[in-house]
Amino acid sequence: MKRRILLADDELAVLLTLKAILEIHGFDVETAASAKEAISKIKTNRYHMVITDMKMEDERSGYDVIHAAKKSDYGPAVAILTAYPSLGGDWKAEGAQSMLVKPMNTEDLLHQIEMLLIQQENRRNVLPHSETLRAENVLHPEEAKSALKTN
Repeated sequence: MKRRILLADDELAVLLTLKAILEIHGFDVETAASAKEAISKIKTNRYHMVITDMKMEDERSGYDVIHAAKKSDYGPAVAILTAYPSLGGDWKAEGAQSMLVKPMNTEDLLHQIEMLLIQQENRRNVLPHSETLRAENVLHPEEAKSALKTN
């Protein structure tokens, strides 16, 4: 079964590029060009992961998407996609598990997504603490690669 990702970004070039990259690597990707569209899709579909741009309709619209994902009954992994990594710690408090900074090379992006999906699956399966992967708020590419090699 392909893992489903909802990708929300108001920049069409980013949306289409990331969609193509993720689909080439075996993900089933749906897109949303606004927070409003993403929230609607979260309510009517199920995703393993939601990746949202921070700034779409307004400065905080990405948080609206995060909140909708966190309220869903299926509990997807959630990441903020931004070109502005100086968001401070608000994104953590708002419920995002990771910040993906664009532009990012494809290998790093894929490793970070895999790591987040593994962490979320571990949370859902309620594995004993010793068996879960180390949970970090910001995933660094080398940590993600190392964790994937050990699993």
